[in-house]
Amino acid sequence: MPLHQDAEHDNDHIAGAAKEAMGKITGDTKTRVEVAAEKTAGKVQSNAGDVKDTLRGTTKK
Repeated sequence: MPLHQDAEHDNDHIAGAAKEAMGKITGDTKTRVEVAAEKTAGKVQSNAGDVKDTLRGTTKK
């Protein structure tokens, strides 16, 4: 995965963690559900990227 995509994913992860913390602090169920959905989507994107890298032969070790 190109370095700029790794950086974007790191930024998304940090933003998601902050949003998750706010949902827990405020007890906002809607925010917590949104975070869970975003985490799932992020995992799917990450796995898709890993598959693409594997097919290209450029996996990270």
